[in-house]
Amino acid sequence: MEHMETVAFASVPTKVGDVLAAVTEDGVAATVFQDSPAARARIGERLRMAAVDDPARTAPAREELAAYFAGELREFGVALDWRLTSSTQRRVLGTLFATVPWGQVVTYGDLAARSGTGVPARGIGSIMGSNPIPIIVPCHRVVAGNGLGGFSGGEGVESKRWLLTHEGYLQPTLDWDL
Repeated sequence: MEHMETVAFASVPTKVGDVLAAVTEDGVAATVFQDSPAARARIGERLRMAAVDDPARTAPAREELAAYFAGELREFGVALDWRLTSSTQRRVLGTLFATVPWGQVVTYGDLAARSGTGVPARGIGSIMGSNPIPIIVPCHRVVAGNGLGGFSGGEGVESKRWLLTHEGYLQPTLDWDL
């Protein structure tokens, strides 16, 4: 019988929503800011995989995401499954993952130059917007030269602002605990 690849899901309650991680046999393939049956179905369809209940497979991702949101983890060590990215996306997102640590940011233009892909800054923004593994692959750390820039995850720029404040890059506002 042919082995069919599967995906297992884990949800982590956070201040920015119930973050969902989709974990294949190879690693975390996707994260989304709002866990829902529709989000799980969309990811399963994109991966062309059946969902399974596998707490042992999802435990590392669940534990690392929970520790990140608790302020106890600054660098993710879980295996990543890049199958939802093109080779260019993989190169840009891989460069981001490897070179922009907790509490630091890079501009779209600097990431374009750093990745060596020839993709212009505007194209880097599109790649960040299509990042299938936000938070772990920290697209929130890519900013415009003149401000935060956009963000397609969670509540948009407010989620980006929350993540950058959580990491100490931005100063907390008066309503920080909300």
